[in-house]
Amino acid sequence: MNNTEFMNWQTFKGTLAQHPELILQFQYAEGKWVDASYHITEIKQAPIVSVDCGGKMNTWTEVIMQLWEPSVQDSERAMQVSKALSIVKIVEKSLPLNPLAMVKIEFGNSAFDTRQMYPGEFIIEGDNLIINLVPDFTQCKAIGRGERCGTTDSGEECCAPATNTEKTKIQLINLAGDSQVCEPGSGCC
Repeated sequence: MNNTEFMNWQTFKGTLAQHPELILQFQYAEGKWVDASYHITEIKQAPIVSVDCGGKMNTWTEVIMQLWEPSVQDSERAMQVSKALSIVKIVEKSLPLNPLAMVKIEFGNSAFDTRQMYPGEFIIEGDNLIINLVPDFTQCKAIGRGERCGTTDSGEECCAPATNTEKTKIQLINLAGDSQVCEPGSGCC
């Protein structure tokens, strides 16, 4: 997933609400599943303000749902979507979540470094609603806007100040005049 089509909170929550009776499962890599005993430990909202390499200010909001696997498995079956929605309801009583915010799922365990991922495809398989998680990635917003970033034809580094193609001319002026010239060892300096 290397595009700018991110799922917003309203769409994510609406998709969950369509399937309250299903079991909510998360796949974080091919054949790798968040353990069925996971907990939704928190839902946080993060307003982001940044300045990119093109000097443009960017703002957006992220809603991040954090999943945690306890060290001792305490459930054979993952939570129902309805339970996840009840956690969302508790959160939204105290923290109104921006419906247009970009959604990320934060997860890690002993075999997988904690990271934020995007909810990708939702799959209904039997009694399960499976959310395939897609890794986060870096991007250059300047290039995304059609501006130039990276190494230029003249070999300048990304984000280097723009160069003036017109050569600067320096005029040299002899401030000492013709009468006095200071030479090494003459004692005038």
